[in-house]
Amino acid sequence: MGNLVVQPVLGITHVQPGDDLVQMIFDALQENKITLEKGDILVITQKIVSKSENRLVNLTQVSPSPQAMELGEQTQKDPRLVELILRESKEVLRTRPGLLIVEHKLGFVCANAGIDHSNVKGPWGKAHDWVLLLPENPSRSASVIRRRLLELSGVDLGILIIDSHGRAWRMGTVGVSIGLSGIPALVDMRGKEDLYGYKLRYTVIATADELAAAASLVMGQVTEKIPVVHVRGFPYPPQEGHFGELIRSKDQDLFR
Repeated sequence: MGNLVVQPVLGITHVQPGDDLVQMIFDALQENKITLEKGDILVITQKIVSKSENRLVNLTQVSPSPQAMELGEQTQKDPRLVELILRESKEVLRTRPGLLIVEHKLGFVCANAGIDHSNVKGPWGKAHDWVLLLPENPSRSASVIRRRLLELSGVDLGILIIDSHGRAWRMGTVGVSIGLSGIPALVDMRGKEDLYGYKLRYTVIATADELAAAASLVMGQVTEKIPVVHVRGFPYPPQEGHFGELIRSKDQDLFR
């Protein structure tokens, strides 16, 4: 197993709706003198994907439903924001003042349906009136980016789209995968032997999430302006993973 190298791709800032995100990424790779090789992976924050796909919403244009009004009062959240959370969710799982946990339409559990208020500004009105929804289908977005980059570079890459999520059993947020193309979501180690010949019975590695967490350390969370990182030396062979593999079914979920 060789070295894992995770390096920032600098120069991608202020992505706007309708921008050619793939061309921006490709140009930045060239400016950073990163020559792509087979087996490389690009990890991309959902924020720039969402912005390029025009997933911006102005809260002044949202009319909250009675349910959103009630939940807004319970959680002390803007009912217009709650309305968007409900539209992006399958089910509300937990509420308390300041917190609204839902099952997103994409299947994962997260706070506020992944709707983001930070580093978001729309084309008109006040900055604090704008929020950003997750990409409608992050894995489809990853596949489109991968295909376009193959056309531009001649190299077939893995693409991982990530977001920051909290966890029910630990403090703090961590980078996790919400969409992927060309990399494994999970690697099943069951049946393999450890150093002492013991056959593993339960070990399944969430490789996409492990890489997302590593990339998130390089990207940062506030003003770092590093929405893309380049990865070389990923210790698992390329393959077509599926994001759904990472979602624990309700009958196996001990937290709901």
